[in-house]
Amino acid sequence: MLGDFMVRAALAALGVALASGVLGCFVVWRRMAFFGDAVAHAAILGVALSLAFSASVFVGVLAVSLLMAVALWALEGRGLGQDALLAVLAYGALALGLVAAAVLPGGRVDLDAYLFGEVLTATRVDLVVIWAGAALVVAAVWWRWNALLTATLSPDLAHAAGIDPRREQMILTLMLAALVAVAIKVVGALLITAMLIIPAAAARHFARTPEAMAMIAVAFGALASLGGLWGAVLMDAPVGPSIIVASALIFAVARGTGRAVI
Repeated sequence: MLGDFMVRAALAALGVALASGVLGCFVVWRRMAFFGDAVAHAAILGVALSLAFSASVFVGVLAVSLLMAVALWALEGRGLGQDALLAVLAYGALALGLVAAAVLPGGRVDLDAYLFGEVLTATRVDLVVIWAGAALVVAAVWWRWNALLTATLSPDLAHAAGIDPRREQMILTLMLAALVAVAIKVVGALLITAMLIIPAAAARHFARTPEAMAMIAVAFGALASLGGLWGAVLMDAPVGPSIIVASALIFAVARGTGRAVI
């Protein structure tokens, strides 16, 4: 249990929990679950392109995720219903990525590790990338906290305070793209949104302020990461889904013992 690979896996999961806990609060407040799905699903296309051109998977996923985030931001409010637009882009990108991976030169590519995560194979380089990305996300949220919070609570109030809600939305989407790129190793593209939402949703039942909710969400995410990792090793189960199951259990307990406040 205390081998090097387990220590690296735990550190990688904790890095993702740190960033997703903070950013997940805004996803919950803004009801952006489907938005996060669209960016995360596009990551598979980034994986396929990276493998096709023998490039870094992290770079490919980050590039495609950023492009998807910018596209969603640019197309918002252009006539087509937001849910329909998100569905078209999310599932279109996912399907395109799966098709591209299937027709890559040299045979089919096993995408399980990218769909559901494979944190037990995390290397020291992966740790550097994950923690650097997590630090960047947390620093950006800290820097823009008041502006993001004001734009989230009331766009009209944000305008009155000289804050552009569209700009804050863009910053938030770019941070989501960065998180997808660093989290795909831990929980995979299909489960990243769950890692964003569930700890933050559980934290709502105990927090009295937005800042407290963010800190509790990080704590719940860390607990779910370590608990899911431990359970996965005991049961010989996949780690990514096990982390999400642990998060869901925490949410169930929070739902039964706390009361949503914010």
